[in-house]
Amino acid sequence: MALDKIGIAKRIAQELRDGWYVNLGIGIPTLVANYIPTGIEVEFQSENGILGMGPFPFEGEEDADLINAGKQTITANKGAVYFDSAMSFAIAINNSRARKSKSNSFSIL
Repeated sequence: MALDKIGIAKRIAQELRDGWYVNLGIGIPTLVANYIPTGIEVEFQSENGILGMGPFPFEGEEDADLINAGKQTITANKGAVYFDSAMSFAIAINNSRARKSKSNSFSIL
């Protein structure tokens, strides 16, 4: 049986480990932040310049100025940082390299 996009996001979330920094691409990867396993902390980066991105907000709690790279409203975790797109893409590229070297980073593109 094929997984739908929610099923895919839940499956990807099971691969995450405590302490990882995760770059989320647009599309299905943006859903992963909603399905983090209990007991682990993961820092999410959105390619438009936020590190510390949280899950999607509840209906009625959206902030139209706080969006991910797919232009969806998001939340920011306590301690989140913001930077320009050039820095964000540099971080994403370094995350991909670090992943290959078995560091605590992960890119979902």
